[in-house]
Amino acid sequence: MTAPFRFPRFFVTSPSPCPYLPGKQERKVFTELTGPHAAELNDALGRIGFRRSQGVAYRPSCAGCTACVSVRVVTHDFVANNTQRKLMRRNADLEVSVCRPWATDEQYQLLRRYLSARHPTGGMAGMDEDDYADMIEHSPVNSMIVEYRLPSIGGARGKLIGACLTDRQVDGLSMIYSFFDAEDETRAGLGNVIIMDHITRARDLGLPYLYLGYWVKGSQRMAYKVRYRPIEVLGPAGWRPLPANAE
Repeated sequence: MTAPFRFPRFFVTSPSPCPYLPGKQERKVFTELTGPHAAELNDALGRIGFRRSQGVAYRPSCAGCTACVSVRVVTHDFVANNTQRKLMRRNADLEVSVCRPWATDEQYQLLRRYLSARHPTGGMAGMDEDDYADMIEHSPVNSMIVEYRLPSIGGARGKLIGACLTDRQVDGLSMIYSFFDAEDETRAGLGNVIIMDHITRARDLGLPYLYLGYWVKGSQRMAYKVRYRPIEVLGPAGWRPLPANAE
């Protein structure tokens, strides 16, 4: 009798400098997402802390370090705080649309501006058009691009100021990568707007979670991820609520 699907093979990367903790080395365990059961495998791995990048699912596997912790927002119980509500009101005029995962030059140019402003020396700084197309289009699962635009004027589409590559999983949405106009001072906080829009989007779809990737306690770059409450973290005993005073 033929098995319904092949058990995945896992591999480990060579150590490389950690992008979050100075002096540390990072290592990842990963497997390919291929074949007719790629979506089911991605769902199962997502529930135990894996993330997707193109046709690969990975998670940190660093020797002697467990600083990277998977986090997810409990969408049905989320209540925005005063600051978050004000931010959403200021950006209520944005035009939001869901698009198929197809790369456009407009998206790529926005990404270049975002990387230049926020991550000029990061691992994605050298990404060209082909690299971007690979990131967006090479998905073996149910993916979409959510675009955020300024209001249309005179029938012309508004300027693209934000975008997010998002996967729909069986129990939630997973924000794979978001980018936005980080230099537009009149739209400060766009990254937070994109997250809150995704929380609402997941809740409207009846999905209980929004997966935000990894959080590193004490990392200023990661602090924003735990400002959406209630939020759960993945530990040895499974998913547990993060205490209110933990940042």
